[in-house]
Amino acid sequence: MTNYDLLKEQLQALTGSERHPIPNLANASALIYHALPDLNWAGFYLMDNEELLLGPFQGKTACIRIPKGRGVCGTAVLEERILRVDDVHTFEGHIACDSASRSEIVLPIFDGERVVGVLDIDSPKKGRFSKEDEEGLSELVKVLEKNCIWT
Repeated sequence: MTNYDLLKEQLQALTGSERHPIPNLANASALIYHALPDLNWAGFYLMDNEELLLGPFQGKTACIRIPKGRGVCGTAVLEERILRVDDVHTFEGHIACDSASRSEIVLPIFDGERVVGVLDIDSPKKGRFSKEDEEGLSELVKVLEKNCIWT
């Protein structure tokens, strides 16, 4: 069981005095990747015009650009909502950057009303992400939304 309250405190301490998104996202991806069990990727994609561009991450190499509306990440941006997928092989249009991934959770990051990126986490374990994970990770995203200047 992940202690999301502790992770939130740690992320606040790491990002509270820095406003640039890149170092904050780099530290956030490392924190998440090493704190949550059964992950093979944890990182961020940032909006670049109408598509997502690879940002800081931990794990194997990843897709560099994802069109809005494509895959789990692009769909989360298009629909402006969290997507939690128990089996990515059943998600129509899934982009397989790592064939070992079985489940995924994607959380949009907002600057006001505008989506500026996503937190994307993959696991080789089917059904890895729970409602508790969704709620805890949402709190981490709120810290990043507040502590970064999204230009």
